[in-house]
Amino acid sequence: WPVIDMRSRKRHLDGVLLLDKPSGPSSNAALQQVKQLYRAHKAGHTGSLDPLASGLLPICFGEATKLSSYLLTGDKGYRAIARLGQRTDTLDAEGQLLAEAPIDAIDERKIEAALVAFRGDISQIPPMYSALKRGGEALYALARQGLEVEREPRRVHIARLDLVDFCPPFMVLDVDCSSGTYIRTLIDDLGQVLGCGAHVHALRRTWAAPFRQPEMIEMAALEALNGQFTALDACLLPLESMVAALPRATIAGHDLLRFAHGNPVPHEGAPVAAAIAVHDPQGCLLGIARCADGETLKAVRVLNRQSS
Repeated sequence: WPVIDMRSRKRHLDGVLLLDKPSGPSSNAALQQVKQLYRAHKAGHTGSLDPLASGLLPICFGEATKLSSYLLTGDKGYRAIARLGQRTDTLDAEGQLLAEAPIDAIDERKIEAALVAFRGDISQIPPMYSALKRGGEALYALARQGLEVEREPRRVHIARLDLVDFCPPFMVLDVDCSSGTYIRTLIDDLGQVLGCGAHVHALRRTWAAPFRQPEMIEMAALEALNGQFTALDACLLPLESMVAALPRATIAGHDLLRFAHGNPVPHEGAPVAAAIAVHDPQGCLLGIARCADGETLKAVRVLNRQSS
């Protein structure tokens, strides 16, 4: 059960909320609103969404924040609505129009043909309007000053890129991709290949690993439960759900205390992997370990489950 800090009245709770972020607020603004509703002592989000974008924004509470990196680096899925014939400086509908071109010659056949080159491993140059930093300053801050700096291209993987609908000037795409993929860049590059330009008109994150078919909670539903902490807490998923896709190891006895103190634990037949979810015999997640020899678990993240 959550523990309440009597001095600050903040609640110490662990878990993850699959928030359906609305279009409009920033990811941080949505986080702060949820944190206030839960009166949570500690919370963070994983994988920022642009203010324009809606959809899945996992909110981590308490010990779940120690596991956030395993959500940040996972694959993700999006539904994007692109507006053909217009290119903007931010690569989305909130930016200033840079160029406009006719789309009379664009049809589904040409779009399908252009999509082929964007499937699989591709190279992207991050947009200037992004949170990446150069010399300690965010690129978007430089862009707002009218500056443009060179950005290193990055390799990303597009596992699925399907045309769902085409109703000129709009096309709807479903995208499954690796972490770090910029959908705005993908749409802009596609518009350049089509010869007419394009920008993101609307964007929705539909899933993020390991939550492939997430049951998201809308902000309005959370607001309706304001002050009803039992009902709010029932919306949270346990820490174990965050690492369900990782190899698993179970420890018991004296090894429980050793692992809790961050010490290596012998474990015959341990999976050799970069990240292993370590559980106790009751299935409670204790933390994350690595194993290089198949015999020893070395703690990477140790969770404090006393308050869970």
